[in-house]
Amino acid sequence: MTHVQAGRSKARAGSREAALTRQDRIFYTVINLVMVLLILLVVIPIINVIANSFSDGNAVASGKVTLWPVDFSLQGYQTTFENKDIWLGYGNTIVYTVLGTVFNLALTLIAAWPLSRSDLPGRSPIMFFFAFTMLFNGGMIPTYLNVQQLGLINSRWCLIVLGGISVYNMIITRTFFQTTIPRDLIEAAELDGCSELRFFFTIVLPLSKAVIAVITLYYAVYHWNAYFEAFLYLTRKELYPLQLILRQILLENTITADTVLEADMAVNYNLVETMKYAVILVACVPIWCVYPFVQKYFVQGVMIGAIKG
Repeated sequence: MTHVQAGRSKARAGSREAALTRQDRIFYTVINLVMVLLILLVVIPIINVIANSFSDGNAVASGKVTLWPVDFSLQGYQTTFENKDIWLGYGNTIVYTVLGTVFNLALTLIAAWPLSRSDLPGRSPIMFFFAFTMLFNGGMIPTYLNVQQLGLINSRWCLIVLGGISVYNMIITRTFFQTTIPRDLIEAAELDGCSELRFFFTIVLPLSKAVIAVITLYYAVYHWNAYFEAFLYLTRKELYPLQLILRQILLENTITADTVLEADMAVNYNLVETMKYAVILVACVPIWCVYPFVQKYFVQGVMIGAIKG
């Protein structure tokens, strides 16, 4: 009798599990379809840019290229990399990205750890002032005048020091510390005579690799794509980052279809058309290569702070 009852209970449990599984399958099917559509919306334009960059200028100018190169050609890349200013922009951007990211990361961690501690005096007012800057700022003209008075116009430091900390990233990091570093661990370290500075460097930072990787990527992408600040504060070409160099190249080589009157100008127009797509990839590919190395940290680094915060 016992075996019969056990078999019936297993059968009922199996049927409930099967019912839940069908619901889950429907849910995940819908989610997967939505995700596929979103991925296609992102991937198709990228594929189109890649195809145009490897196509002949005539095919690009006539609109024949869709998702596959037409009359394969590397002329756009050759013309792009023959420009010495491209390499100058790459060097400047690498300097701005590396130094700026290190500076941002240091300020963010230094601010987030104390604000994650419940025993910090005046924590709420300090946090209020941080949050206030997310909603209100002085504006573009006062900021420019401030930068000018500080002597940062036409200085590399204006792209490194300005915007030293992102309050959004700091809040993510602070919440991560609150949910990951237990209070008992802090108390145990204090009983063993561990100083605050030593605890931060030897315990907190090694346990926070996930969030550090994520915010490092955020800051690196910001600095790599920095354009508007450089456009405002830099006039010396030798200080231009890559994005500003690429803009200048495209403006200097812009030829509209209305101005194409001769055969030589038509060739130049076609070359500029394919060069535009090559320039886009030249600026994007390096930062794309970084994403796979930090992808595994995204859920752990961001979602913990977002869900439990």
